[in-house]
Amino acid sequence: MTRLLIFLISVFAASAAYANETRWLLQTSVFTSHHNPKPEHNNDQKLVGLEYTRENDWVVGGASFLNSFSQRSAYVYTGRHFDFGPGPVFAKVTGGLMHGYRGEYRDKIPLNHLGVAPAIIPAVGVRGQYVSSELSFLGAAAVMITTGLQF
Repeated sequence: MTRLLIFLISVFAASAAYANETRWLLQTSVFTSHHNPKPEHNNDQKLVGLEYTRENDWVVGGASFLNSFSQRSAYVYTGRHFDFGPGPVFAKVTGGLMHGYRGEYRDKIPLNHLGVAPAIIPAVGVRGQYVSSELSFLGAAAVMITTGLQF
């Protein structure tokens, strides 16, 4: 419930449109839901991410998180923001490399033969002057809501 409240506060605080300029985003996960939940699934990713967005809306970043099986994992990526007019709503697509699915869970993400797998993560979000929140689509497995501070 606390995480949902944090998300809602972030959404309402994002009502002011954010000018296109370079910015950093420090974010964390507040909610995760698996489409086909299993007892071994972890819905508390403890994600910490840092992202840099350039004036032209290209983005680079990285995140550390607990994957669906509570293994510490990482995602490094590049991508792009797409604004929906002058308002605070945007879409984002990132692509990069994911590491951390090991042992019996190694094959839970495609192409993880060497312990590192390519990943593409689309998201929709809202941003204000100081906060941003996103709904990320994690393949066929789950959705995750993140929120963070922009500076």
